[in-house]
Amino acid sequence: MSKMRIVLVDDHEVVRLGLKVLLEQSDHFEVVGEANNAKEAVEIAGKFRPDIVLMDIRLPGASGIEACEEITQLYPEVRVVMLTSYAEDEMLFSAIRAGASGYLLKQINSDDLIRSLESVRRGDALLDPLVTQRVFQEVRRAVKEEEASAFAILSQQEKHVLILVSEGKTNREIAKSLFLGEGTVRNYVSSILSKLGASNRAEAAAYAVEHNLKEYL
Repeated sequence: MSKMRIVLVDDHEVVRLGLKVLLEQSDHFEVVGEANNAKEAVEIAGKFRPDIVLMDIRLPGASGIEACEEITQLYPEVRVVMLTSYAEDEMLFSAIRAGASGYLLKQINSDDLIRSLESVRRGDALLDPLVTQRVFQEVRRAVKEEEASAFAILSQQEKHVLILVSEGKTNREIAKSLFLGEGTVRNYVSSILSKLGASNRAEAAAYAVEHNLKEYL
C-alpha cells in the first residue's frame, strides 16, 4: 500500500514537529505539508491533495472548523481529522457538521493515533472514545425532541384517546375507559385525524406507535 499523505495544521510549531516525527517513524505515513492557520490549511490541501489533513480546531483567525468545511467542500476526496485538547460539545458537533471524518483528543497515545488515521483512510468515521458517548446522548436527545414535537398539536385528552385508538379500542370502549360520551370520543377521533393528516384510525394508530406516544403522557 502507498504511504498515507498527511498535512499537519497547528499554530504551534513544536506540535507539528512532534506529530511529524511520530508519524514518519512509520513506513505508512508521509507528511507532505504543514500550515499554522486556516487559510494556509486550505491552500496546502489544494496544492498537495493529501489523504488526510490532521488539524487543530483552535487556530488564529478563522477556526479549524471553518477550514475543515472549506476543504471538504472544495476537495471532497480529502479527509479531515480534528485533533484538539478540548472535548467541548459545541466544537464536536460543529466539526461533524463541517464534514470532519474524525475527532480526536490530543491526549490520545501514539499507537491509537496511527490506528485512527489508518481507519479514517479506509473510509471509516472516527470519534475519540471520550466523546463518543456525548454524540449518542445528543442523537437520543434530538430523537426525543422530534418525537415529542410530533404530538405538540394534540391536546392532552386527544393524546389519551389516540393511545387507546392505537390499542385497537372502539369509540365505545374508549368512552367507557375515559368516562366520556361516545359522541365526544367520536369528535376527539375526528379532530386527531384532522390534526395528524391521517386518513383513518389505523394510520393514526401507526403514527402513535412510530413516534412512541406512550412515553409522552
